Amino acid sequence: MSFKIQPTPVARANRCQLFGPGSRPAIFEKMATSAADVINLDLEDSVAPSDKDSARRNIIQAIDDIDWGNKTLSVRINGLDTPFWYRDVVDLLENASDRLDQIMIPKVGCAADIYAVDALVTAIERAKGRTKPISFEVIIESAAGIAHVEEIAAASPRLQAMSLGAADFAASMGMATTGIGGTQENYYMYRDGVKHWSDPWHWAQAAIVAACRTHGVLPVDGPFGDFSDDDGFRAQARRSATLGMVGKWAIHPKQIALANEVFTPSNEAVAEAREILQAMETAKANGEGATVYKGRLVDIASIKQAEVIVKQAEMIANA
Repeated sequence: MSFKIQPTPVARANRCQLFGPGSRPAIFEKMATSAADVINLDLEDSVAPSDKDSARRNIIQAIDDIDWGNKTLSVRINGLDTPFWYRDVVDLLENASDRLDQIMIPKVGCAADIYAVDALVTAIERAKGRTKPISFEVIIESAAGIAHVEEIAAASPRLQAMSLGAADFAASMGMATTGIGGTQENYYMYRDGVKHWSDPWHWAQAAIVAACRTHGVLPVDGPFGDFSDDDGFRAQARRSATLGMVGKWAIHPKQIALANEVFTPSNEAVAEAREILQAMETAKANGEGATVYKGRLVDIASIKQAEVIVKQAEMIANA
């Protein structure tokens, strides 16, 4: 183990992030009462250029007027390559209440992108006397973003979460697909007359998880475009959870339950984790560094794995 200990990410439920365009304020109340842990009100891709100003006003009013409960409330601003992003930040921080928790920065390509937003946010907070610091989440959506993923993860103490944006990422990489997440028809291996589909996003997700875990940031899986395919959503979400991601986006309300299902530890998993912890406590009391649980070896590393499951379950129960 390195002498430098990995920092612990923020302790919050992040199983599902529900997105809704700022140009559709009629859906905000339903979003607030949904079972999503994080609400992302969007000013970017889902809002037409002609609607940016009105969407911004809608969101500022909704931040103040709607009861968001104990959800994490985040706003996705426009990309730094647009003329909209600075006004998003200025108007939000000068006019919205302290109920706003987080800003999502899309299409981040390097640490300097985070620095630019951080500098502007810090100046406004000081000028307006805001006492609650705004946190950041970012989306990796480009070849540059994945190439610089670790420096991005370390770019600011405000950074709490990082997601993979599959569609823009695929375009930036020149991938031959129009699918948003999931397995891709032509990404397969062929053996003994049978096709075997693998996961084209796996390597990028693993890179994001490693960078996030190194720097105390929550790794989150992004959108799954085909909201009619529940099994496909579950499959990708389970792969992401197995890799170490803590949650997934919902671009349709029906995906909320699916994400919560996958990223909530089952009662059986929690019970087994508690039994492993108890077995190791007994082993330690007997002066042993390892023991056998249900026919398999468990040791100090097993304690860490079990603790992750138990802590996650307790956090969700208390959310």
